Amino acid sequence: MQIIKTFIKLIAFVLPVTVSAQSTYIPEGSKELHFIDRLEIKQQRNTDLNFSSLKPFNRRYIVQEAEFIDSVHRANNNASAKLSTIDEYNMRSLLMNNSEWVTGPRDDFKSKLPWFKTFYTTKPNFFEVNTKDFFLAINPVLQLSAGKELDSSQLLYVNSRGITIRGMIAHKVGFSTTIIDNQESGPSYYTQYVKGSKAVPGVGFFKPFKGLDTAKTDYFDGRGYISFNAAKYIDIQFGYDKNFIGNGYRSLFLSDWGNSYLFLKLNTKIWKFNYQNLFMELEPQYIKTGDNLLPRKYAAMHHLSLNVTKWLNLGLFEGVIFGRKNHFDFAYLNPIIFYRHIEGTVGSPDNALAGFDFKANIKHRFQLYGQLLLDEFVLSNIKNDPGNWTNKFGIQVGAKYIDAFGIKNLDLQAEMNRVRPFTYSHNDSIANYTHYNEPLAHPLGSNFQEFIGILKYQPLKKLYVNARLIYYYKGLDSGGVNFGGDIFRDYTTRSSGTGFKVGGGEKLTVLNALLEVSYEFRQNLYFEFTLQQRNSKLAGIPNSNVNSTMLSAGIRLNMLKRAYDY
Repeated sequence: MQIIKTFIKLIAFVLPVTVSAQSTYIPEGSKELHFIDRLEIKQQRNTDLNFSSLKPFNRRYIVQEAEFIDSVHRANNNASAKLSTIDEYNMRSLLMNNSEWVTGPRDDFKSKLPWFKTFYTTKPNFFEVNTKDFFLAINPVLQLSAGKELDSSQLLYVNSRGITIRGMIAHKVGFSTTIIDNQESGPSYYTQYVKGSKAVPGVGFFKPFKGLDTAKTDYFDGRGYISFNAAKYIDIQFGYDKNFIGNGYRSLFLSDWGNSYLFLKLNTKIWKFNYQNLFMELEPQYIKTGDNLLPRKYAAMHHLSLNVTKWLNLGLFEGVIFGRKNHFDFAYLNPIIFYRHIEGTVGSPDNALAGFDFKANIKHRFQLYGQLLLDEFVLSNIKNDPGNWTNKFGIQVGAKYIDAFGIKNLDLQAEMNRVRPFTYSHNDSIANYTHYNEPLAHPLGSNFQEFIGILKYQPLKKLYVNARLIYYYKGLDSGGVNFGGDIFRDYTTRSSGTGFKVGGGEKLTVLNALLEVSYEFRQNLYFEFTLQQRNSKLAGIPNSNVNSTMLSAGIRLNMLKRAYDY
């Protein structure tokens, strides 16, 4: 952490803060994210929206583009600019939830019945101050749901309460913090995951609820950051939160699946380029035994995005995970050099990865996207020995179809992810591609193939229907033999050098189907119902079928819905 603080001071000295405006970011799980996706595909040629591979989104850029699209829509009725009545509702909702950057009319943002003339003076924010040089929004965070897993006496519930605060000072410094206390009793496979990984999905550290029942978890989720400009085209963000690189439901580069982490991010956007540098402090695999200081490991990542044409975006990614004895390696602070070169120069055994991604918006209705991740590979082995363990790579391909079959606000998405055995793992267990006992990228780790189908339908302004169908098979270790599916294991423990295929070992197949129906009672307050069915089976093992049917209902305010989609 000390080296990151030192680096911030160095940046502030070399690139003094300018008067350029600075923004906070749209948080994970916000309803605006899907609408932004729709806007990008509808427009097809919107430069700023085409950089949407990097999340979270900067509120300032999103509002600027949304206001532009809104004005074009009102000025003419060509197909690319036309918004449905429900899109218009979502547009106003997006703007009022990011009102600090709105330049147009805001009369409809005001509440008709504010509380005591102080609270909920605007529809989305419990308490809001919006003056020339200061913006502040304070909101409660709540998720209360209860349900039942059939054939189990265990009650399912999520009990989350907290607060979120965001603000901006003189359009130069942005800040945000979210603090949530949680108690959770999840389905049986959630309990198995927690016991096996010693971590709660998406959060990490937990305690058994009331210190007694390990099937019920008690955990705290705290995040926060500050942001500012170092120069006209360079944004800096420093904090403890998550990031996501990609256009799909999953990411093979970096996802928001796991725990938050301390990070420093530099984002440079100029002309047709967007270049992101991300430096992170992570925790290796651990077993926590009381109040002891956990060791650290570190990561550095680059992503270069280029709008090759107005409808095609290409990206290059590289990352390295490395362990030092609680200190950062200064060589990896170079923001533009290739990490593989540095790795060789310093003689390190670090885990370097590279990748390529693309996104193409077609005919204002479709988007094709994909990722190719390369860990270690030998070209001759790919050609002559496809089962060789060194063929460590992953592939993602996907497509989105908005207003499918001419039905307004019916959006479909299909995605395939395939990751070879031993990808993300390393011969140094510290340098594997993980953080706090969870993967940094795809939640399944490696040695799997996954198919995802997603339906999103908004038939009415405040009614949302979401359905997901996920099928995957994954190879597990068998008889103590390392088949490359556990990215925490040292890959030198493999039994041979070749003969490895996706799904090799003990083959687990899972079908996970989910239907969510939500009604937005008021801005960001939802009443929800969920039906979910998950079936799993180990190939060749009698009586290994485990079927879970779950029903739940609840309310949610200003936070991401808890999901069990793995």
